[in-house]
Amino acid sequence: MPDSALPVTQFVNRPGIIDLGWGHPDPDLLPVDGLRRAAGRVFDQFGPDALNYGYAAGPGPLIACIRDRLRQIDGRAPESNSVAISAGNSHALDQVATLLTRPGDVVLVEAPTYHLAVRILRDHPLELVAVPTDAGGLQVDALAEVVSQLRQRHRSVRLLYIVPTFHNPTGVSLAPERRQQLVQFAQTAEVLIVEDDAYRELSYDGAAPPSLWSLAQPGVVVRLGSFAKSLTPGLRVGFITADPPLVERIRDSGVLDSGGGISHFSALVVAEFMGSGDYARNVERLREAYRRRRDALLAALTEHLANRASWRRPAGGYFAWLALPPGRDAATDLPAAEREGTAYMPGATFYLGAGEGGGSLRLAFSRYAPELLVEAAGRLARAIGGV
Repeated sequence: MPDSALPVTQFVNRPGIIDLGWGHPDPDLLPVDGLRRAAGRVFDQFGPDALNYGYAAGPGPLIACIRDRLRQIDGRAPESNSVAISAGNSHALDQVATLLTRPGDVVLVEAPTYHLAVRILRDHPLELVAVPTDAGGLQVDALAEVVSQLRQRHRSVRLLYIVPTFHNPTGVSLAPERRQQLVQFAQTAEVLIVEDDAYRELSYDGAAPPSLWSLAQPGVVVRLGSFAKSLTPGLRVGFITADPPLVERIRDSGVLDSGGGISHFSALVVAEFMGSGDYARNVERLREAYRRRRDALLAALTEHLANRASWRRPAGGYFAWLALPPGRDAATDLPAAEREGTAYMPGATFYLGAGEGGGSLRLAFSRYAPELLVEAAGRLARAIGGV
């Protein structure tokens, strides 16, 4: 008999705490009924083939839907042979690192960067080197200097991992002129860009900027896309767009030759959900819900913390990034915040070096309703002496 005490989800609920540390969706926003109906239609259409080993690159219906969707929301659409289905961006990043790096290679990351991508890359193991960012995103001039210095030391610089659109953790998007500069530099310097594009669909103030992949020549960028934020994380479905030789290498990898296409049944369900029009409607619903949450949180921060912290207005994604006054440390202040009934992710979590990012913190506005976000902002202000 199953042990009911064992956990089912990753999220850890702490009663009494509005925990803004988790970059998770609100369970009430997940389309349970729509996906249930889509799963039924998949069985009606494919029967036992829905439960068999899938085609290695992923099922054709989903690849067709992804191509059509990217034609609408990105700078260009990929060809069929430029798409492979993944089990989400974490799996895709791990697969790219497995196929394209060797232990000891250098991978460049932003400072700050997505902390769990660091965990994935260090599993291989690789040497990670940070490149500074500012209000316009990655500093391309600094990147060029870092690469030059590393190569003078005869280091193998393989990849640049970057979240250029609605960045995790800062919410910043890479400036348009820097996007062009970055893809041109990467082509010249022969550094492969790994673009984490997880938040593209969650744009709140107009269209998201074109992906680096759409701007670059073939072979310069590998884009990692995901349905975790725009649909649901539990299906574990995402995609890779890359030049055909790399997609072929992924398709012919040992793990796919052994197990078949990743998340085969889930991928068919996503394809059916997209093909019915439910996906586009779901994205609009999420955009509206998260826009209201972002606006509620920022208004409450302005009310309670305008003189105690600073932040930028994220145009999309899940996160607001706060800078505290000089001398304050977010990790030190976290216990006080928890005593007040809220929590966040300290900024130092997102940096490679010890002692960096202490005066910043990340707030996720995705999981909680607007009224709870307003309450959380008040609790945060009390914790750090804002009221």
